[in-house]
Amino acid sequence: MDGSVDGFAGPRATLKAITVATRTDKKKNDDFGTVYRGHEGQWSWLFHRVTGVAIILFLFAHIVDTAVIGWGPEAYDKVTAAYKNPLVHLLELGLVTAVIYHSLNGLKITLIDFFPSLAGHIKALGRTTVLLFVLCMIPVVAIMGKQTLDLL
Repeated sequence: MDGSVDGFAGPRATLKAITVATRTDKKKNDDFGTVYRGHEGQWSWLFHRVTGVAIILFLFAHIVDTAVIGWGPEAYDKVTAAYKNPLVHLLELGLVTAVIYHSLNGLKITLIDFFPSLAGHIKALGRTTVLLFVLCMIPVVAIMGKQTLDLL
């Protein structure tokens, strides 16, 4: 008896049939980067996670600074006065940068999820995303940069 029931192999046979990919099994070629020197997709994945964390941290800070209104208008005015600091303006520019990148990359991911055939064009989609990001950032940096310089 081979351990099968109704034509299905038992757990031992199933374990033998499973092949586990390890780093040594993977051949290094131009299509895939290493863990440390990322392929464009790895950088996209990393930046998407980092920008998502940055956005969520801002949301926590925003909830706190908005909640200060509970201590009265004077306390709220003191907190919002910090937004006139040039360093805070640069942080706001970083926030807008994170939101724009995260949203454009999320749109790319959504398109690939809904239209799996686009996965064959991942490099072109990634480059288009970066191009759109740069084009969106030009007016943002011009406007927000001018406001920051006006504070100095």
